[in-house]
Amino acid sequence: MSLHEPSLGVVLVPAASAAREPLARAVALAGLRVVETPERATIGLVDLTTPEGSSALNALLATPAGARLALVALVEPREESFSVLESLKPSEVMTAGGQPSELAWRLRRVAERHREHQELMRRQQDLSLLVELTADYAESFDVEALLHDVTRRLAERLGVSRAALVMLDRHGEGARVVAASDAPNLEDVRIDLERYPEVREAARTGKPVIVEDASHHPLLEGVQNEVAARGIQALAALPLHIRGEVRGVLLLRASGGDRRTFAPDEIDFLNTVAHATAVALRNASLLQTVRGQTEREMSARIAAEAKAASLETYHLFFANVREGVAILDDKACVLSLNPAGEAILATPSESAYGRHLVDVTQPLDESVLMELVTAARRGESRSDVDLMVRAPNGRRLTLSFSAAPLEDGRRAIILSFRDVTQARQLADELRHTKDFLERLIDSSVDAIVAADMQGRIILFNKGAEALFGYGAPQALSGMHVNQLYPNGVAQRIMKQLRSPELGGRGRLSVCRQDVVNRLGQLVPVNMTASIVYEGGREVASVGIFTDLRDRMELERKLSDVETRLEESEKNAVIVALAGTAAHELNQPLTSVMGYAELLKRRLKEEDTSYKPVDIIYREAERMAEIVRKIGRITRYETKAYMGSQQIVDLDKASSHDD
Repeated sequence: MSLHEPSLGVVLVPAASAAREPLARAVALAGLRVVETPERATIGLVDLTTPEGSSALNALLATPAGARLALVALVEPREESFSVLESLKPSEVMTAGGQPSELAWRLRRVAERHREHQELMRRQQDLSLLVELTADYAESFDVEALLHDVTRRLAERLGVSRAALVMLDRHGEGARVVAASDAPNLEDVRIDLERYPEVREAARTGKPVIVEDASHHPLLEGVQNEVAARGIQALAALPLHIRGEVRGVLLLRASGGDRRTFAPDEIDFLNTVAHATAVALRNASLLQTVRGQTEREMSARIAAEAKAASLETYHLFFANVREGVAILDDKACVLSLNPAGEAILATPSESAYGRHLVDVTQPLDESVLMELVTAARRGESRSDVDLMVRAPNGRRLTLSFSAAPLEDGRRAIILSFRDVTQARQLADELRHTKDFLERLIDSSVDAIVAADMQGRIILFNKGAEALFGYGAPQALSGMHVNQLYPNGVAQRIMKQLRSPELGGRGRLSVCRQDVVNRLGQLVPVNMTASIVYEGGREVASVGIFTDLRDRMELERKLSDVETRLEESEKNAVIVALAGTAAHELNQPLTSVMGYAELLKRRLKEEDTSYKPVDIIYREAERMAEIVRKIGRITRYETKAYMGSQQIVDLDKASSHDD
């Protein structure tokens, strides 16, 4: 055992998962380490999002090492994915797409629960060993064999090379080893206390002596060569107080590199063992002590049975209650069990009589049940303590226990219990469903807001945070739904919800609406809403909002593009038409101007026909200039003509200046 506990191992399933690298990073982030075999692992990290995940998991669970692992499942956020988990009962579940920090946090939770469970099991082992030692001290007739057995079990429990019991002489001149874990036939071997400074120090101070790194500790100066030769790493010496004096020392030593120190809880455990050993050795006559103890136990049991017999007047009541009822003596052994208790535990009352409560109920965690009984012994009442037990048919039940003393000053205990297996399973299912729905709502892009019938917001998802600008804690701390709408809009929406015209009573079809964000800005949205009923009574309203700002901006850009396209098409038509008109008019105009000029040359200015021909020529030239302007048209420009009418402005349309 080292001073620092190594990190727990995590096996990745399947081993060749495409997500192995990010999963391994999350394991490292949790302070754990990836191992390749289930035999070296404590946690199984199962990637059920891959096609081969289920088959790899089944293969793992088919092995003894895999079956004992705590499972952390990574699944797709679909309902069918969660249904698969019912039979697996994983310690933690996470949907795909989460952050590595979340997975690391879940892995740390599983690791912490594992360590807590290990610590609880260790404490249970300590308690069981103490109970066994106490019972052995009280009942054994062979003291020497008992002490050897105690040292052997201590050495095995703590993983040390040797545990010994050293008894001191009356005046401290010497000592003798009366029992040792590695020498079952040892009988009163005398030792020189000069070679055992840790024993002398424990005897002198009356306090435990703990030596870390024995080869360099100043207390062992002078015997360090011998310590080094034996490979001793750490020592613990616990004094045995008998009638106010230190009459012995419980000595433990670790060698061979098995540990560097003794933990504080181990010292507490050894102190308790040393105290129990001192009590057992206190009286010269162990036989009389055992007999006296037996007589007291018998008296306590007879008193408990007498008390149980005095409850016969309540037999009819106990026989007809739906809860199981058991009467226990001071040792937690069953004195009576009512019919409901027989049915729940599948054990006849005659079979349960005289058996320890743990044997009858087969709890998965004995310490919780014994703590309940111990509290009742102290005169305290405890109720509604849930504990899983094993029925004789192998079925696991969840029972809710309550315990109380029968009467002040009496040692008998009344224990009641009821089967809450289905209720707890239903509660777990509801909790899982609630968690799933909460994750589903939070993952929605649309804003989802719910309010009670007084208008107080009771649901505000991440989409609502993005749309309105409020954080969920702020919105849920008493914020009114009116703050999300312009004045009077919330009341109008509730009237529409109660009207049968816009989607049916209690429902509002998709409609365009403006809402108000944290900055007081109007935000255009599409919204739909509904009223939540319970037994025909309105209890809440829910609104779902789709932000239209991006869509409206896109529509505006599309409209601008369409306008520019129409303008461009119009200009192209005008230019093409102008080019065609100019081309078609040039030829006849050229002919008209040519003939007009010929006529002018043949006529004299004083002729009456000269002036009309000149007018024809000049107007034809003017028309030619107009045609040239038409030929130069590059864009569509208009001007007013006769009131509200518009005509093409040739000067601007044919100008080359921008």
